[in-house]
Amino acid sequence: MSDPIRTRHDGGVLEVVIDRPKANAIDLATSRALGLIFRDFRDDPALRVGIVSGAGEKFFCAGWDLKAAASGDAVDGDYGVGGFGGLQELRDLNKPVICAVNGICCGGGLEIALSTDLILAAEHATFALPEIRSGTVADAASIKLPKRIPYHIAMDMLLTGRWLDVHEAHRWGFVNEVLPADRLMERAWELARLLESGPPLVYAAIKEIVREAEGSTFQTAMNKVTKRQFATVDRLYSSEDQLEGARAFAEKRSPIWKGK
Repeated sequence: MSDPIRTRHDGGVLEVVIDRPKANAIDLATSRALGLIFRDFRDDPALRVGIVSGAGEKFFCAGWDLKAAASGDAVDGDYGVGGFGGLQELRDLNKPVICAVNGICCGGGLEIALSTDLILAAEHATFALPEIRSGTVADAASIKLPKRIPYHIAMDMLLTGRWLDVHEAHRWGFVNEVLPADRLMERAWELARLLESGPPLVYAAIKEIVREAEGSTFQTAMNKVTKRQFATVDRLYSSEDQLEGARAFAEKRSPIWKGK
């Protein structure tokens, strides 16, 4: 059997491809493998940006592998570091991750997409949370989706399991760009290269502030920023990159980011 996860890195960009025909569904072993990949991505200072996609043209990811579940994989089993799919519970992932949705994105696959920072989608991509039909709950999506799109649209998806085409998903704001299928990965890499050239310490601070502010009041979060109580903010404000940004602006040149 071929490896269910393919990876390649070029410069500071890591591409992760879920490759489990026919539907790129994820069982416990695949989830644990993804967790290790994304953990290593988080911890490797040479890697700055991630891309996650699915193999083939029909499926990004159909989510939880129900055939594996019928064979004994427990729905509350050990998904590994990072939880289901390796991303949605991975602590301190302070690097940008792009999701390139190349087809059907449903259930846990949509939850993986919601765990990334930017979502690009092919024109034929479709989205749904069909867990209601199999007698289970889309747990991560129930927490995240109502915070990302209008409440009533999120509840419609959760309660009915209905499908959204890519244009409706874009209209509600959880897809950034809609692209021809043959342009999807090219655009994902273009965006990854843009982010790779940016300031990694600033990205880290942005991600930590956004993540931690989700459960805080505005003033509480602002106080933590100004008092340098976020580790990423404290590191940024004491960094060479902070000085380099100011110098580059004053000297009217492009900054050279070192990540330190």
